[in-house]
Amino acid sequence: MTKYTLAGIGNAVVDVITHADDSFLDLMGIEKGIMQLIEQDRGEVLYASMTERLQTPGGAVANTIAGVGALGLPTAFIGRVHDDALGRFYAQSMADSGTDFVNAPIPDGELPTSRSMIFVSPDGERSMNTYLGISTELGPEDVPDDVASAAQFMFLEGYLFDKDKGKEAFRQASRLTRGAGGNAGIAISDPFCVDRHRADFLDMIGNELDFVIGNQHEITSLFETDDLEAALNKTADMIDLLVCTKSGDGVTIIGNGQRHDIPVETVTPVDATGAGDQFAAGFIYGLATERDLATCGRMGNLCAAEVISHIGPRPKIDMKQQFASAGLL
Repeated sequence: MTKYTLAGIGNAVVDVITHADDSFLDLMGIEKGIMQLIEQDRGEVLYASMTERLQTPGGAVANTIAGVGALGLPTAFIGRVHDDALGRFYAQSMADSGTDFVNAPIPDGELPTSRSMIFVSPDGERSMNTYLGISTELGPEDVPDDVASAAQFMFLEGYLFDKDKGKEAFRQASRLTRGAGGNAGIAISDPFCVDRHRADFLDMIGNELDFVIGNQHEITSLFETDDLEAALNKTADMIDLLVCTKSGDGVTIIGNGQRHDIPVETVTPVDATGAGDQFAAGFIYGLATERDLATCGRMGNLCAAEVISHIGPRPKIDMKQQFASAGLL
């Protein structure tokens, strides 16, 4: 029996966001516009350097789940936090937003709750410095059978591929969801993650999943090519539904024997954090409510445009009203 429209597995990361100009980034040795993994001591230095802080529950798939939940559908999130201040904040924030946070904070965990220090520069670029902490320890024992088998859609975060136990958690969740008649998909997350685990990604996409969402750099990385069209065709041959976001060049969707190339309106970002995550939220909402694939893509584009118009990785307005205004409902 379906209890959740969408359940997902990902890093449970508290995002700590502040503004910073390019000279500050240079001073602190922060590489602009990318996500860098850092160690705990570096995280403490960067946190202390923040003069203002917006603290919000984050993590790529968690942001997607929050977006779908904000659209009124039942959601659940599988992730690990420590029973510390940030972990309790994270779990409570997810619950307050209407998402079941199905794993209780761990009181005796050796690692602290994950956090990402995000510096937003005047051009809207975000420079992310992420200490993964306890999230990296997620394994199959953290996947409740009664959650995974009760999900219409299961969405997985590629970042967790860096440990074998994360891969096993993905396989278990996908098999439980699909075995109960649901669909499972993955957010590829990062081309460098693909570089580290290409064979496992391709095996998962080809044998364990129903859909994949990635950007053009992630899709081309799967096949070690600069030829996007070739990579799209190869991926589409492996899976029922492929979604490739291409920033200002729109979105390509291949599924049901058809291809849709959907343009986007150019928006000057205030903060690009969460754009891909909220695109996925709008797209999955469309799938769950049985819209055609082109409409799903347009819903995703609207959600991405909304989230980059303000600081923070989650929507601040009623996106169903935006869908209605655009003639998508």
